[in-house]
Amino acid sequence: MLSFRRCVAHVVVGAAAVTTASIGAGGAGAAPVAACAQASADVAIHSTVPLLDWSENFGIDGSGNLWVSRVLRGQVQRYDSDGRLTATVEVAAPGAVRLGPDGLIYVVTGNSPLAGTGGIVRFDPDAPNPTAFATGFPQPNGAAFDTEGNLYVTAADGVHRLRRDGSEDMDWWAGVAVDGPNGIAVSGDSVYVTANFVAGSGQVARVLRLSRTDPAVSTTIADLTSFGTMPDFVDDLVVRDGILYVTTLAGHLVRVDPVSGIACNVLSTQPLTAVVADPANPSALLAGSEEGTVLRIRPIG
Repeated sequence: MLSFRRCVAHVVVGAAAVTTASIGAGGAGAAPVAACAQASADVAIHSTVPLLDWSENFGIDGSGNLWVSRVLRGQVQRYDSDGRLTATVEVAAPGAVRLGPDGLIYVVTGNSPLAGTGGIVRFDPDAPNPTAFATGFPQPNGAAFDTEGNLYVTAADGVHRLRRDGSEDMDWWAGVAVDGPNGIAVSGDSVYVTANFVAGSGQVARVLRLSRTDPAVSTTIADLTSFGTMPDFVDDLVVRDGILYVTTLAGHLVRVDPVSGIACNVLSTQPLTAVVADPANPSALLAGSEEGTVLRIRPIG
């Protein structure tokens, strides 16, 4: 998430090196959890200009190409399986990139405090010409589709659910109570959300579960911290084999069991922004970074 909140989080987190977690609705101050077996990482896509190439988010099209949101450049870039740049599409302050059930690429736009009202654009990945799908969201960031084709979008005013025709389910939005939502992933009836600056608690780095069928139901899975009990800042997440993998500002990839809430750190590196399954390797993940590099990560344990 690119925002003023992240600037605050930079001051809070600093150069943290160890991730811990408190389970359930607890707060900071929990004892460190056992470390996972460490993952290996190598560079899948190099950064051309560090920071300017900030890889805010990315998605995969039906041909296995990777689409990377370069939020500071105002572009979404397409890379082939060899990491070669093959197309560039102009999208203002792009956020999440997701493949829709219709085979089109959907991109969050306006993911910046300077962008004003944002929305969602979509385009054919083979002939990219973005057109508006939905508008009117303040600083939207994350996005995820469910199996019915509904699109869930995180924004400064909560979590939205859009129908396949682009209209919004206002009753669903009104039922959700999440402050500072960021990343989002859907699996079955569960809508997993990362959130920072939770209302009433000041909690940074919370992983939540919402219900697709009853958005008023919200369960805290884990609160993540770094450098002992200092709060981290959670960004994106993905579900792989029933386990959540969460990226953080302190540069951690955190493994979270959504059933037990047990969390542990599988990788410590530069600040991470987004994470997706690697289309070229089912055992690996791809993670974006603020520096702009895209890493290929092979989690263990």
